[in-house]
Amino acid sequence: MSRTVVTTPKAPTPPAGVPLSQAVCKGNLVQVSGQTGVDPATGKPVSESVAEQTEQALRNVFAILAEAGAGVEDVLMLRVYLTDVAHFAEMNETYARVVGEPYPARTTVYVGLPANLLVEIDALAVRGQ
Repeated sequence: MSRTVVTTPKAPTPPAGVPLSQAVCKGNLVQVSGQTGVDPATGKPVSESVAEQTEQALRNVFAILAEAGAGVEDVLMLRVYLTDVAHFAEMNETYARVVGEPYPARTTVYVGLPANLLVEIDALAVRGQ
């Protein structure tokens, strides 16, 4: 079974020189690479707000999933990478509103990200179930 690369202009393209795909599918599995709060139209973070960056990161994830033939209902796991524990409550509130119930499994970890980026989210989904 071969891998299929998923690409859409509705989510940011990987930066030049960064060797990754927006997503890769194998069979019914879809793995979406980490998405940040970058607006695909401008290539810049939507704002300095963790809530707005979280919403945009999720929009980017969902756009890639849609291109792969999957939706939020197909998501098994979302991993959230935050730059500051102080942002957890604001991210969590936005996440709950945007993702909706029933929630997929989730892990949240604290990391360093490039300047002005506060959150990154990746996803694992099974399409067509």
